Amino acid sequence: MVDGKVHWHDGGLINAQSLFAAQQRVYYYREVASEPVIPFAEKIVFQDELILVAYKPHFLPVMPGGEYVEECLQNRLRNKTGNQQLQAVHRIDNGTAGLVLFAVNPSSRAQYHNLFAAQQVTKTYQAIASTVNQSVKHNQQWEVINRLEKSTPKFVMHIVEGLANSHSRIRCLQHSADKALFELNPITGKTHQLRVHMQSLGWPLLNDNYYPQLQSNKQNDYSKPLQLLAQQLQFIDPITQQQRCFSSQTELSLV
Repeated sequence: MVDGKVHWHDGGLINAQSLFAAQQRVYYYREVASEPVIPFAEKIVFQDELILVAYKPHFLPVMPGGEYVEECLQNRLRNKTGNQQLQAVHRIDNGTAGLVLFAVNPSSRAQYHNLFAAQQVTKTYQAIASTVNQSVKHNQQWEVINRLEKSTPKFVMHIVEGLANSHSRIRCLQHSADKALFELNPITGKTHQLRVHMQSLGWPLLNDNYYPQLQSNKQNDYSKPLQLLAQQLQFIDPITQQQRCFSSQTELSLV
């Protein structure tokens, strides 16, 4: 409070003499003692008066969490653009690189968020997996539909019996002697969905610290990023009703 880091929803500061107000949101700026710096840069792919599309590098969180506060894509972009209202309308894993959509204005934020909730965004990913234990054919395709639930620890997902809540389409784009490049289209957006579905087919992603076996408390190895990239986003803009399609200039490669 003394440092001006606690405030009401409208931005008004709260101090030790502020009276309690019912049904009001109180905000504060969380601090960490020592925040790691992610040594990779984000890129703004597109920006207009409604949305911003950014490329997120591997290892950088989309939102503040855990030991990361300023070192996240959202805060980096807020500082870069000067727009403190900029808000991510979906997320990808810290380890995953690729495109993230932001709403520029609070007034239209919910409409863009609802695109993802209603599965009205076509998302295309690329992934590389080892084929040492199981071969794969060019253009081979899979439709994976099953139920994913939290496991132990709770940030790890696993496949269980029951009503399906996850759906992915997967295709092999090319392969070499010991690995293959895949195209993945998640129809639903469950946590770690693509990583678990690839593992279930027998091709866990290269450099995955969670699947098939959790490597707990392992420090980031910046030389070995998870081989998963959110490569394309496509949707009908809820405000303009125009087709929007964005692609990352970065692509995964077997070379």
